[in-house]
Amino acid sequence: MKRTKIKDLLNATSFGTEVRIMGWVKTFRNNQFIAINDGSSLQNIQAVVDFNHFDEALLKRLTTGASVDIQGQLVESLGKGQRVEAKVNTLKILGDSDAEKFPLQPKKHSLEFLREIAHLRFRTNTFNAVFKVRHALAYAIHQFFNSKGFTYIHTPIITGSDAEGAGEMFRVTTLDFDNVPRTESGEVNFKEDFFGKPTNLTVSGQLEGELAAMALGDIYTFGPTFRAENSNTTRHLAEFWMIEPEMAFYDLNDNMDLAEDLLKYVIKYALDNCSDELEFLKNRLLDEEKQKPQNERSELDLISKLNFCLDNAFERLTYTEAIDILKSSKPNQKKQFKYLIEGWGADLQSEHERYLVEKHFKKPVILTNYPADIKAFYMRQNEPDAEGRRTVRAMDILFPGIGEIVGGSQREERLEKLLQRMEEMHVPAQELNWYLDTRRFGSAPHAGFGLGFERLVLFVTGMTNIRDVIPFPRTPKNAEF
Repeated sequence: MKRTKIKDLLNATSFGTEVRIMGWVKTFRNNQFIAINDGSSLQNIQAVVDFNHFDEALLKRLTTGASVDIQGQLVESLGKGQRVEAKVNTLKILGDSDAEKFPLQPKKHSLEFLREIAHLRFRTNTFNAVFKVRHALAYAIHQFFNSKGFTYIHTPIITGSDAEGAGEMFRVTTLDFDNVPRTESGEVNFKEDFFGKPTNLTVSGQLEGELAAMALGDIYTFGPTFRAENSNTTRHLAEFWMIEPEMAFYDLNDNMDLAEDLLKYVIKYALDNCSDELEFLKNRLLDEEKQKPQNERSELDLISKLNFCLDNAFERLTYTEAIDILKSSKPNQKKQFKYLIEGWGADLQSEHERYLVEKHFKKPVILTNYPADIKAFYMRQNEPDAEGRRTVRAMDILFPGIGEIVGGSQREERLEKLLQRMEEMHVPAQELNWYLDTRRFGSAPHAGFGLGFERLVLFVTGMTNIRDVIPFPRTPKNAEF
């Protein structure tokens, strides 16, 4: 007999049928009520066993975490808290779980503790909900781009280029560290390495994405990226996933429109398809916030916050306008910001971004036209303003509780301007000769952006630590599992 998923059994309308349930024991109480979950739903199904008809030694093996195979009748439940239950006819233990050693007992565990046993935290309701939402968001992203005629491109994970110019990259090598080959001048001889040159894990698929956009029009990438930043904050990972569309013949406004449409589409998809999970996460967050002082609690619950993003057009303003607002803001004047805003040219920190979103505008914000000095070499340069200040056609989308969730720009399509900028920023043109060919042969205006997937999941689930929205977080001194 084929098994039926618990999610389908909980929605069943006909009773008296014979069913087969396979799952893991959550609890076993009064020697007769087994709560079983198979991962298909946050809700357990109750299976009722008549202990007079089963061997006592078998029933003692019904411990938290054990996997079972049950056949019985689906009946309408007489007890409170569930609509249906199963009356057990046959019971088989598929895998025992030592109750004394199993770390996940039926009680509340801290997220810090669960991070230490990330291989088992999938079995909790919190992480069942988080990873179901993560799946839905990933699916919605592909659906969104597919519906708009974009082509999905797989860009390389191993690369010889640094798209960000950040230098914080993981080296990929097969060289023997105990016997490193060296040149006559004593430098590492990468000609002996697997690829014959220095290579790294990618920080972005953008540059390769631009190559495809210059032929296919509209493309997107969705894959892992890596940053070797020694950062232990709740917002940074060494390995994370990025969505990076690149569009030919787009300007900055087109870019902003697409990014806003994407974010609203995927949030709506999650609301429409993960109602049980989001309701659970909303209540979890409300419980968590009860421990905080009133002034630190969110004004909106999780679901209201998500709907708020759908119902409001994102506020669009320039970096210069943002600096004026921040400079004259109360936290700046009272020296409450950790990084005080002295004037134009400051690199905005998370505290500034969150002030604009959460306190000043009270809605998502898109900042544009940043100073050239704090942005990457590939961003299109604007004409200097009346005061001679140089800006680029960049745009960052800022979200409540998160800060920057999207970063993008119109790309510099003019070869001379791009070469001049690369020289200024000490980006070796020879190493990126292939990239410059897109500007030599049929260059065209184009734009793109990067959306950090984990930051999106963080926002939609209401979780507060980015390590809790990726199955196995990679952070400094931590590469477990």
